[in-house]
Amino acid sequence: MSYLRSLALVLLLALTAACSNATATTEGNTPAGVSATATESPETPPPSVTSASTRDTPLPPTDTAGVTPTSEAEERPFESPGYGVQAFLWWRPDIAARDLELIDGLGFGWVKQTFAWRDIETNEKGQYDWWKPDKVVQQVEDADLKLLVRLDRQPFWSQEEPYPPLENAPPADLQDFADFCGDVASRYQGRIAAYQVWNEPNLTREWGMEVPDPGAYTELLEVCYEAIKAADPEAVVISAGLSPTGVGPPEAIEDTTFLQGMYDAGAADYFDVLGVNAPGYAAPPEMSPDEGERQFGHRSFVFRRVEDMRDIMVQNGDGAKQVAILEMGWMLKQELHPTYTWHGVTEAQQADYLVRAYEFAREQWQPWIGLMTTIYIADYDWTEENEQWWWSIVLPDGSLREAYGALGEMEK
Repeated sequence: MSYLRSLALVLLLALTAACSNATATTEGNTPAGVSATATESPETPPPSVTSASTRDTPLPPTDTAGVTPTSEAEERPFESPGYGVQAFLWWRPDIAARDLELIDGLGFGWVKQTFAWRDIETNEKGQYDWWKPDKVVQQVEDADLKLLVRLDRQPFWSQEEPYPPLENAPPADLQDFADFCGDVASRYQGRIAAYQVWNEPNLTREWGMEVPDPGAYTELLEVCYEAIKAADPEAVVISAGLSPTGVGPPEAIEDTTFLQGMYDAGAADYFDVLGVNAPGYAAPPEMSPDEGERQFGHRSFVFRRVEDMRDIMVQNGDGAKQVAILEMGWMLKQELHPTYTWHGVTEAQQADYLVRAYEFAREQWQPWIGLMTTIYIADYDWTEENEQWWWSIVLPDGSLREAYGALGEMEK
């Protein structure tokens, strides 16, 4: 998975409130850009967090603001909620077949897979290698699953300066990306159900090591959206999942600020579903953003940060659209990656919190919640040295964590 490994970047954050006596930072990047944001905070989270394993947080009324009533479920792109998981099907068809069986065993209907631009349009413009994406699309079809494809990771020929090669950066000419989006959608018309356009563009490391720019991302989103729709009008286009970082420039722009910037730039016309990322950090899924701010010093360190993003949609008159969670999960407590220690949970908590997150969404976020994507069915070459290994619900050798069984057994 060398094509997905990202440059490490240390994000700094001064925690306040319950964590004001400790400083924490996070670093690292994952294939899907999960952005934990604190480190070196207390070895164990505040007592109120570690004990919050019961459903003692009052639930809000279901938010229907800005939702256009409809009796036709098919008018919405996704079931509410939809059930998905991110996998790594690209390099090893035998492992891909095993992992697709595991996803089917979960009772989930969706699988998310990255189609890295540089792995398809390889050494120069117009030079395509379709063997691997063809195989992935066919295997997902054979498994009777729906496919969400993430498009990003530019080929180095598309950079204005090819060296040093940047892990994830917009191309010098947006038309190159538009052509790629259109070529993929044309080749797989009716076979790829949904596309995610880029990953976490509110992070500097996902935007060519430049300060993120919501207007520039909106331009990239626009050209890809229009190309996909011209080739496959029925495909669902999802905006990039934004990282709830809790930090500002130059490392990042806060997800809510970035989203408002996208709306100011006219992005509402260029996505069918809003993409968000929703790591749960140390908090149980029912914890509100208000409580998260009291305990951790920032509203973004809870699963329900999604509601803040939803509020911005409604404020901008875009409430009729659904929200897709493109990454969600809880990381296991461990010592190999101390920058993540502050929000580690036990394996039993990981399983419990994931199930409760789906239940909360089903009970409180209908009809606006769409696809919810758990991370990960692990890449076959990850080891414990990869921090993503500690988020996964299935390990590289196919062995199952408690969360896999719990998600498989939950009501859907």
